Amino acid sequence: MRDWVTKDFWWKLFSVILAVIIWLTVHKIYEVPTGGAALAGNTLTYGNLPVLLVSSVADVSDYRLAQTTVAVTVSGPNEAMGVLQANQIHALVDLSDIQTNRDLKRTVEISVPPRVILVSVNPQKIGVIVPPLEK
Repeated sequence: MRDWVTKDFWWKLFSVILAVIIWLTVHKIYEVPTGGAALAGNTLTYGNLPVLLVSSVADVSDYRLAQTTVAVTVSGPNEAMGVLQANQIHALVDLSDIQTNRDLKRTVEISVPPRVILVSVNPQKIGVIVPPLEK
């Protein structure tokens, strides 16, 4: 039994140390980042971002938005936020599945570049003005 532990002891010790190093490396790679790390970077607010109206190709109605701009607050690491420009953030309202109802409010969808996190949108919903039906 003693021979089982002492035979090639240094190779066994080297193998255990190597296994620990590999495990720590893989664990660090697959570690899920928490939201707090990204929020610890810069936070910027862009006001008066234009809202695009998206509708299906077949829909030729003259829908309009009650408000055409939104304020967006984003956060991210210093490297990403240092080069971020307002034209890289897109706000849109999707009307592709809209019904012909009155007094609609639709959610504003925001797309941001990689490594940038959306913090808030003001307002979150925008009213859609439906054109009058022709008789």
